[in-house]
Amino acid sequence: MKITGIMVNYYFICKRKLWCQSKNINLEEENENVQLGKLIDENSYSLETKQVMIEETVNIDFIRKWQVVHEVKKSKAVEEAAIWQVKYYIYFLKQRGIKIEKGIIDYPVIRERKEIILTKEDENTLKEILIDIEKICKNEKAPPVINDKICKKCAYYEFCYI
Repeated sequence: MKITGIMVNYYFICKRKLWCQSKNINLEEENENVQLGKLIDENSYSLETKQVMIEETVNIDFIRKWQVVHEVKKSKAVEEAAIWQVKYYIYFLKQRGIKIEKGIIDYPVIRERKEIILTKEDENTLKEILIDIEKICKNEKAPPVINDKICKKCAYYEFCYI
């Protein structure tokens, strides 16, 4: 099973959203929060080669000198998910013999960035997360609704609550 960076991200945000995405239930195309995020990504860091797709699995916003992975986010609202998404990118590339020094989460709207390092402990945690993601995606039934404050802005809100 190909596990994408967005799947790792969704694992930390909402396992139900992860499950939907794995079943090709994609409701994000029309969501204005998603569109805003794409606009920020497209209009930031214009000198970089963006959307680096590797093995049709991970789509990295951009990589500097094949040493630093960058992920562009519009806000810190779900920062833990973004951190693990970047750690997964570093791990994924390391598994393929590409040594990445670090990752950076760029927040162009608030003009901040966060440096991410992948530790041995993180690698072990990621292995467990990847196993859990596979289990969630193979399930016939969607995980339960999480009833969190972030649900109100989610593209899947109607799917979960109506």
